[in-house]
Amino acid sequence: MTQRRIRLLFVVLLRDYATLLALLVVCAALSVITLDEQYPTGAAAGRQVAGMLTSQLPRGASVLIVLRDTREDRALAEALRADAEQAGLAVFDTVHGQPADARRALEAVASSGQAIDAIACIEETRRWAVFNRLGEKYPPLAQTRFFQPRGYWWPNFLKAGNLLNIVNQIVVTAIVAIGLTLVIIGGGIDLSVGSLIALSAVLTARLIRDYAGGDAVSAVGLVLCSLAAIGICAAIGAVTGGLVAYIRIQPFIVTLAGMSIAKGLAQIASNGDTITVSHKINWLGRGADLWGIPNAVVLMGLLYLAAHLALSQTVFGRHLYAVGGNEKAAWLCGIAVQRIRLATYVLSAALAGLGGVIMTSTFASGAHTYGLGYELRVIAAVVVGGTSLAGGEGRMIGTLLGALLIGVVQNGMNLFGVSSQWQDVVLGVVILLAAILDRAKAAWLPR
Repeated sequence: MTQRRIRLLFVVLLRDYATLLALLVVCAALSVITLDEQYPTGAAAGRQVAGMLTSQLPRGASVLIVLRDTREDRALAEALRADAEQAGLAVFDTVHGQPADARRALEAVASSGQAIDAIACIEETRRWAVFNRLGEKYPPLAQTRFFQPRGYWWPNFLKAGNLLNIVNQIVVTAIVAIGLTLVIIGGGIDLSVGSLIALSAVLTARLIRDYAGGDAVSAVGLVLCSLAAIGICAAIGAVTGGLVAYIRIQPFIVTLAGMSIAKGLAQIASNGDTITVSHKINWLGRGADLWGIPNAVVLMGLLYLAAHLALSQTVFGRHLYAVGGNEKAAWLCGIAVQRIRLATYVLSAALAGLGGVIMTSTFASGAHTYGLGYELRVIAAVVVGGTSLAGGEGRMIGTLLGALLIGVVQNGMNLFGVSSQWQDVVLGVVILLAAILDRAKAAWLPR
């Protein structure tokens, strides 16, 4: 009985949580591999060094601060200087720049004949060659001590900036994957989403530049231009969906043609050039108005919540699973199969259009090259997330985890300097493995 329960637990984990387990394994592996010594930065580092100085030096001791000319180092210096002077230490000078600037400061100290008790710096400036054999070059500095922030061990992968970068990079893929999940659950496929992203980006930029005032565009103009681009993409989705649902042409052929048409229209609309627009549109792609969370990420979360509720709590969701699981049985039960299938293609195209708007917002431009290869990323996210290519099975949380897994794998390859060509190879292998796992689950895992 115990062995049977263990086997059942394993089966349930593999069937329902395979993507989550894979994501955790990959994250754990990258965390171990990228473990490295880190150093605090900014004001926190400045306060730490000031505490070290005040605890180890007497009042009146002289300190030279040597840092780079960066925003974080200036924040470090400001906090360090304030705390040090409050504690009774004398800051001789603060250097922001290159080794040559530090050399001039050291020569000024040596020529003044004043002893410097400490040099406050960071790991990068401490390694400058100007500090090698300091006592031999500048005898008054023979007893000078160096103080820098204490290091600690932490994975580069788990840095807050890197994790935020992963989430930002998967936003467009994850949003477009919502629509493709609906299409695949309904038993179809949509290869046109990448080209629709490009078409939407170009149309949004072109409408803003030529019809909404260009750099003087208003917020209303931005919204209307974005909605127009999304609407045109949705109309294309209605045509392809209608051909699939009512004319019963194979979705692979229809969406392959749609991909070519959308790609050509994007090139025509842009004349093969990049269309730049006002940075006012950056609010969606680069803004962060809610507790520092990027607006695009907030939008992605809301869309996934809505899509999850639509699949799990509405008649549309139940009918969609029925259509994908057994179209003939769904038709016999009175479900409007054609309308359900048409709706999935319209939603998929509209969300691809939204992805194009987000890309335009991010880069303040539109180009026919945007969205290139995104159909593979989106399909990979959906399939890796557990949506069955045979239709009738899939969950939005799985698609989101699949998009995160793809993003984490690509981020790991970026951290190790893997070329884009090999990244494409890895992405193709991931899709194949996901498809094989899907077939294996269908063959021997209980429903």
